[in-house]
Amino acid sequence: MIPSALPRRTGAGFKPEHFAAIIAEPQPIGFFEVHAENYMGAGGPPHTQLGRLREDYALSVHGVGLSIGSMQPLDRAHLARLKTLCERYRPESFSEHLAWSTHDSVFLNDLLPLPYTQETLDRVADHIDEVQETLGRQMLLENPATYVLFSESTIEETAFLAEVARRTGCGLLLDVNNVFVAATNHNLDPGDYIARFPLEAVREIHLSGHSETVDELGAPLLIDSHDTPVKDPVWALYETVISRTGPVASLIEWDNDVPAWPVLRGEAAAAQRMLDAAARQRAA
Repeated sequence: MIPSALPRRTGAGFKPEHFAAIIAEPQPIGFFEVHAENYMGAGGPPHTQLGRLREDYALSVHGVGLSIGSMQPLDRAHLARLKTLCERYRPESFSEHLAWSTHDSVFLNDLLPLPYTQETLDRVADHIDEVQETLGRQMLLENPATYVLFSESTIEETAFLAEVARRTGCGLLLDVNNVFVAATNHNLDPGDYIARFPLEAVREIHLSGHSETVDELGAPLLIDSHDTPVKDPVWALYETVISRTGPVASLIEWDNDVPAWPVLRGEAAAAQRMLDAAARQRAA
């Protein structure tokens, strides 16, 4: 099984509107990340751009459609398309979400939460085993941003992720913004969550912005919207994480209201400064 092996630097989510600016000159970026489902066609401009980008940069492929937590079997056709994509570009990393998004033949355009039970754990582990065996590579599993909790859950999320990683050999993708969003929504301490997270299994970190509103009772409600710069509390949480892990491949996600390339590059540069400081701290 090919292990995940992204450079321990900062990266950015690739957007086609940034292509010309990116290839105009070398970029201070360790890697780019793309959504797998945007590149499952046979050819065309998406593959032309990605092929050119792959010549100069490490690549992370991030899936949003496998429905790892579904009660149904994995979609074999989707998995076959994913295998073709990974064989074509040989990415340094492949990741997916701890969520479900399918029911019967219906695809739901959302990443829906799961109850954390032994039954769910067994199903998720079996699905990850199937993905890794099919792709011949390690998969990273991302912690979710959640807005509801399940009364039937019997396992803490951090313990659930740790056991999935132990059973399957998958790595983990720690989305720090998701931690802050979910903890705020459920009136929990994000620092406590990080303290219990199996950081030794983390192979990639995601950073993004979120939007702020209130629920019907007037309580704060955060939405994982990926449409703003990274917020200060998320940066602070990120610094806590990398002070414990040392440098880890770290991605800036910005998927909605996408800014000009220099703005996104600036966010990645801010994360890189923090990574460099963490490396100096560990060296000292």
